[in-house]
Amino acid sequence: MSHAESPTASPTESPAAKLSLLTLAAMVVGSMVGAGVFSLPSRFAEETGVAGALIAWTVAGSGMLMLAFVFQSLAVRRPDLDAGVYAYAKAGFGEYLGFFSAFGYWASACVGNVTYWVLIMSTTGSVVPALGDGGTPLATVLSSLGLWAFFLLVRRGVKEAAMINRIVTIAKVVPILVFVVLALFFFDPGVFAENFGGADYAGGLFAQVRGTMLVTVFVFLGVEGASVYSRHARRRSDVGRATVLGFLSVFAVFASVTVVSYGILPMGEIAELRQPSMAGVLEEAVGTWGQVFVSVGLIVSVLGAYLAWTLMAAEVLFVAAKDDDMPRFLRGASAADVPVPALLMTTLMVQAVLVVTLFSEDAFNFALNLTSALTLIPFLLAAAFALRIGVRPDARTEGGGRGRGREIVVAALACAYTVFLLFAAGPKFVLVSLIVYAPATLFFVKARREQGRRLFSPGELVICAVSVAGAAAGVTSLAAGWISL
Repeated sequence: MSHAESPTASPTESPAAKLSLLTLAAMVVGSMVGAGVFSLPSRFAEETGVAGALIAWTVAGSGMLMLAFVFQSLAVRRPDLDAGVYAYAKAGFGEYLGFFSAFGYWASACVGNVTYWVLIMSTTGSVVPALGDGGTPLATVLSSLGLWAFFLLVRRGVKEAAMINRIVTIAKVVPILVFVVLALFFFDPGVFAENFGGADYAGGLFAQVRGTMLVTVFVFLGVEGASVYSRHARRRSDVGRATVLGFLSVFAVFASVTVVSYGILPMGEIAELRQPSMAGVLEEAVGTWGQVFVSVGLIVSVLGAYLAWTLMAAEVLFVAAKDDDMPRFLRGASAADVPVPALLMTTLMVQAVLVVTLFSEDAFNFALNLTSALTLIPFLLAAAFALRIGVRPDARTEGGGRGRGREIVVAALACAYTVFLLFAAGPKFVLVSLIVYAPATLFFVKARREQGRRLFSPGELVICAVSVAGAAAGVTSLAAGWISL
């Protein structure tokens, strides 16, 4: 199941739009299980051995659990806020940063959707060499055709899209669980022991762990999924419970996929596998049928995740427009409850990034890392808001001062983890993220003009200047070749 699965997950309010705890938890699981898990073996083996992987999953699991607790706490403490990440940033730090959070979260969903098409084409590329690693001209043309076919499908109505997504639910999880079981059956302790230290990698364990951080962010995207649809929950408390339940389930699976792979092949060989590397690992264990099995499961899984994230991206734009933080044209919805203008804008953004991947040395990893980097600012703002209301609750904070000590610690740890992720991303992806963020201010300006309001407050002007300066630095760095895609 995923965000798209419930026919009630539509962009308009409805008395019937109420989701149970298990449905919300399944939405979290469904949105997290997509392209990332199938790439884990090689992405980790490129950076570290078993020891580094175990540390990385401990850090990532603990940090993301803190973020999950943040969303759990905010769902209960501020039940008046809907649309999750975006609403928290706006309530805590004003309309402009709230707008940035909404746009950044939406943009990350769009770029993440690009990874799905790239991975599908890379998978098919093992049979059709012209598709290469998913970033060739033919791959881009075919991805574009698929992209617009999905646009037409979703445009017909969320119910039709949700029915198709139910079909892929089992196909999403079964290949991953089968992979883990078979890898354990063919597990070679000697190979695992040789892979343990990661001695071939320079920089020590810290550098190795840092190198894995963006991929762990990518695979955990969706942990906030129940929060995004919080206004559809049967009980507000279910939003937080679903977030933690879904996260723990997926964390166990993702860590298992990574660790068991080290018992099948030397890490140098795992690092060289084409994506989806999970298919190559299973092929080594059981033969060609393993590669085919994972590849088919991946394509079905990724298409389901793509559907879910497309709907969620459109929902974010739609809600922001209803709150007057995006231009009014994004409020439009069809008779089938589909926010068509927001859906069209989402599809155009994915199309634009697909074209950009033609100029990338590694289309999949570029899109994956950029997705993670774009998400970090919205996550940091949400964690900072939780810290703020923990330290200084106001009249709108449910429960008053109860449990404040625990909330403050959790929110502080979540903030520290997110700041570490920005450090791990490095200046390259921070600057590229700002190239995406800065032009979005034009939408903010349009929304303000539609309301006849002052364009910027003094504080907002400072934020705008910083974002534009960062974007200019990013463009200059790309043009000069200091950073590359």
